[in-house]
Amino acid sequence: MKTAVAPLAHELPPTALDEVVAQLNEAYIEKGTPMFMRTVLALFSGGFATFALLYCVQPMMPLLSREFSINAAQSSLILSVATGLLAIGLLVTGPISDRIGRKPVMVAALFAAALCTIASALMPSWHGVLLMRALVGLSLSGLAAVAMTYLSEEIHPQHIGLAMGLYIGGNAIGGMSGRLITGVLIDFVSWHTAMLVIGGLALIAAAVFWKILPESRNFRARSLHPRSLLDGFTMHFRDAGLPLLFLEAFVLMGAFVTLFNYIGYRLLAEPYHMDQAFVGLLSVVYLSGIYSSAKIGALADRLGRRKMLWATISLMLAGLALTMLSPLSVVIIGMLIFTFGFFGAHSVASSWIGRRALKAKGQASSLYLFSYYAGSSIAGTAGGVFWHMAGWNGIGLFISALLVVALLVALKLAKLPPLATQ
Repeated sequence: MKTAVAPLAHELPPTALDEVVAQLNEAYIEKGTPMFMRTVLALFSGGFATFALLYCVQPMMPLLSREFSINAAQSSLILSVATGLLAIGLLVTGPISDRIGRKPVMVAALFAAALCTIASALMPSWHGVLLMRALVGLSLSGLAAVAMTYLSEEIHPQHIGLAMGLYIGGNAIGGMSGRLITGVLIDFVSWHTAMLVIGGLALIAAAVFWKILPESRNFRARSLHPRSLLDGFTMHFRDAGLPLLFLEAFVLMGAFVTLFNYIGYRLLAEPYHMDQAFVGLLSVVYLSGIYSSAKIGALADRLGRRKMLWATISLMLAGLALTMLSPLSVVIIGMLIFTFGFFGAHSVASSWIGRRALKAKGQASSLYLFSYYAGSSIAGTAGGVFWHMAGWNGIGLFISALLVVALLVALKLAKLPPLATQ
């Protein structure tokens, strides 16, 4: 008795092959469809809330130094404990999403982070504030770990760069809005009130996200068994490119956060003597990042990630060089170019993860973002040492070293042979 054998793809008649291709394409969300618009709007809202909650405290650091009688490095802990716990949480929430699904984890994460932010505004002591900030970071790991994976699974591969860029654009607007709102508000109201405002806005963003994000169609549950997690971890670090992308995330984010952590201290001091509200308004430089994340992401889809990554890092170096000069207008232009380059580079590197990881994509995204936020936490606080030693020249030296490493890594990535998915 003969066993029926399914025909190979090249044996299928043209009409049958077309049907197979059509079915595969239907599994993905295509650009230009209502589902695509819902997806990018929802992830845009999620990215907005994530970065607004994380970075709303950055303009407050000089004020917190005075109110709690702490130095710049200690004040930076209000950001570093959040990004540090976020990084640790990524190692757990990514695999959890591989088991129970993407959307439930992201929705719970956003609501929990918004509520912890509101609670942080009510804390009477510095240690209480730091505890709540740690819980904010831990909660946000549930969205940060999963959003990139959700996009790589649900969006058609031809449009993943654009979709990732729009998501990162939401990050940029959130980072800008969080800094802008608190930076201006604390000139007129207490920092407690400013935090309550940010927490309320994040609750609204969480509700929008919950209502409009489509359910996953391509999610396949994976085991949470420690053995399968270890196998995925080993597989990712044996890949020639993924560890380099993890390192890239660490140094790029470390450089970016260091600049914005301490630029406020520089501009509040001589020779500028700017007021707090004006320093907060400088967060509008994030507009360049909003544009570059989508634009560079789309260009990477067309021209290749290898070319775009080292080019955007070079822009960051050029922007940093301008901030080392004295005229305020030149410093602001340097911040614009630096921000443009950073969000473009992050858009390219993060979309590369989804194309490079063939299996356990959630874990790969978690490892990338673990490195990303570890860079924010470690380098962001370490930069305070350079600030106290040599002022802005010390900060420039520190960031330059990080970006030189980033450029060397990008050039090494460009020489790797491509995978079939790239």
